[in-house]
Amino acid sequence: MPRSRRSPLLLAGLLATAGAAHFARPRVFDAIVPRGLPGTPRAWTYASGAAELALAAGVALPRTRRVAALTTAAFFVGVFPANVKMAVDWRHRPAPQRAAAYGRLPVQVPLVLWARSVARGSEGRS
Repeated sequence: MPRSRRSPLLLAGLLATAGAAHFARPRVFDAIVPRGLPGTPRAWTYASGAAELALAAGVALPRTRRVAALTTAAFFVGVFPANVKMAVDWRHRPAPQRAAAYGRLPVQVPLVLWARSVARGSEGRS
């Protein structure tokens, strides 16, 4: 993802949209919470949605952008098990749904790289 002035705001928009979706349609996200986590899937859905909203705000603000973008990269790595669970759970669904679930897996790599790029583009700025 090329570094540009819009890149941090686009990343913030992606995070805000995903975070809001966790509250608007929580059942979709509840279903992909790995079973081994303590607590209820809904608690994890809301916690991850709130985290995405907080990261969006942090990435949007130049003063907190670097730390928030690095935290976003770690967050994208941390939610990968949910994407794996979705791919496993959806392996017998119709081809379009299965393709969407499998397609989420490699998308994590460019998301992590994008967040790191935003952090690098923020170095030396406060």
